[in-house]
Amino acid sequence: MQRPNDCPCGGAAPAQRSGTKAPRFTQCCGRYIDGNETAPRALELMRSRYSAYVVGATEYLRATWAPHTCPADLDADPGAPDAPRWLGLQIKAFTETDDHHATVEFVARYKVGGRAHRLHELSRFVRGDDGRWRYIDGDVSE
Repeated sequence: MQRPNDCPCGGAAPAQRSGTKAPRFTQCCGRYIDGNETAPRALELMRSRYSAYVVGATEYLRATWAPHTCPADLDADPGAPDAPRWLGLQIKAFTETDDHHATVEFVARYKVGGRAHRLHELSRFVRGDDGRWRYIDGDVSE
């Protein structure tokens, strides 16, 4: 797994960062991906899952995906010939509907084959009896 210096998720929203640099990977999403901590909310889980796609942490993606919706062929190898090159993440909205359910709306920008794309998704998350948040699924819009 490649380990970037700066966290791919960008940390807090730009308005909250006031022009500061992105946080270090090890102090942001890396601590969740490496298994040192559990994401405290679905928002941090969403950010860490984006970073996991960037660095190719397929095992982490599987571990944070609800088992009943996780695809069998999940592979996030950034070195694959047709792999997307992730360019940035923007969180649009975060809502905790109760102690066990949350949604995160985001836009992720990426390139494949030299063409730029945007993934706009409203993701659903659930917190299990073990206290861990997991991604269930999402509604993608254009």
